[in-house]
Amino acid sequence: MDYKSSLIPDGNAMENLEKQLICPICLEMFTKPVVILPCQHNLCRKCANDVFQAANPYWTNRGGSVSMSGGRFRCPSCRHEVIMDRHGVYGLQRNLLVENIIDIYKQECSSRPLQKGSHPMCKEHEDEKINIYCLTCEVPTCSLCKVFGAHQACEVAPLQSIFQGQKTELSNCISMLVAGNDRVQTIISQLEDSCRVTKENSHQVKEELSQKFDALYAILDEKKSELLQRITQEQEEKLGFIEALILQYREQLEKSTKLVETAIQSLDEPGGATFLSSAKQLIKSIVEASKGCQLGKTEQGFENMDYFTLDLEHIAEALRAIDFGTDEEEEEEFTEEEADEEEGVTTEGKEEHQ
Repeated sequence: MDYKSSLIPDGNAMENLEKQLICPICLEMFTKPVVILPCQHNLCRKCANDVFQAANPYWTNRGGSVSMSGGRFRCPSCRHEVIMDRHGVYGLQRNLLVENIIDIYKQECSSRPLQKGSHPMCKEHEDEKINIYCLTCEVPTCSLCKVFGAHQACEVAPLQSIFQGQKTELSNCISMLVAGNDRVQTIISQLEDSCRVTKENSHQVKEELSQKFDALYAILDEKKSELLQRITQEQEEKLGFIEALILQYREQLEKSTKLVETAIQSLDEPGGATFLSSAKQLIKSIVEASKGCQLGKTEQGFENMDYFTLDLEHIAEALRAIDFGTDEEEEEEFTEEEADEEEGVTTEGKEEHQ
C-alpha cells in the first residue's frame, strides 16, 4: 500500500485534514517553518513572531539593537501564556511531523486533477473562471467581463496578487487584534490585582479602626467601673451610718419599753411600803431615760446622691466629631497650637518688661 495514499485519503477526509493544517493566526495552511507551543498548538513561525513582536514591542529580533531577556506570548487557540527566553519564537521547537504532512498533502493535491466546481465560475460567463479582481468595483470577476462585460472601464489586477495582499492585511489585523487582546488581558490582570490590594487595605484599616474603638470602649468601661465603685462606696457608708442609728434607736426603745412595763407593775402594787421602796428609783430611771434620749440624726438631704452627676456633653460632642484625618492635617493643627502658645508667651513677656 502506498504510504502517501493511505495518509492522505480522498473526499471529505482531505477537507478535514486541511482544516487541521490551518494556522489560527493567518487562517491559511501552515507556512514552514512550523513551531509547536508547550500547549501542543502549532503556528507558522512568521505569524507567531508577528504576534510576539506586537505584544512585546521592546523585544528585539535577531538583527535589532534593543536587548531584552525574553517576553510573554499567549497562544491564540487556548490563551495559554508562554514565557519566552531571549530567542523569542526562534527558541520554540519546530514541528517536523506537521511540516512533512504539509509537504505530502501539497504533493497529493497537485497530482490530482481539478474537480469540476472546485474553482468559482463567472455568473455572466458560465464557462469562464474568476481570475481577476476589479479594483474599481472591488469584486472578483473574469477576463471576459473586463473585455466585453460590465468591467470594461474598470481598473483590474491579477486575482492572485490581490488575494495575497488581502490575506497579508487580514493576517496583520489578526496579529494586531491578538496583541490588543493580550494588552487587554494585562489590564484586566492589573485591575484584578488592584481589587485584591484594595480589599486587603480595606481589611487592614478596618482592623485598625476596630482596635482603636475597642481601646476606647475599654477606657470607658474602666472609668465606668471606677465611678460606679465610688458611688457604691458612698452608698455603703451612708447605709452603714443609717443602720447604726436604727440599731441605737431600737436599743433605746427596748430599754424604754422595759421601764414602762416595770412602772406599770409598780402601779399595780397594793402595799404602800413595797411600792415606795422601788418607786423613787424607778421614777429617777424614767427621768434619766427621757433626758438621755438624744441620739444622732441624719442631716437634711443626707440621702441625696446628686453630687455624683456627670456632664459628658462635651465628651459626647468630641466623640461625634471623630472622623478620618490625614497626618498632614494633624501636623498643621499641632503647628498652629504651638504658634498660639509661643505668641501668648511673647505677649506676656512684653507686658512684664513694660
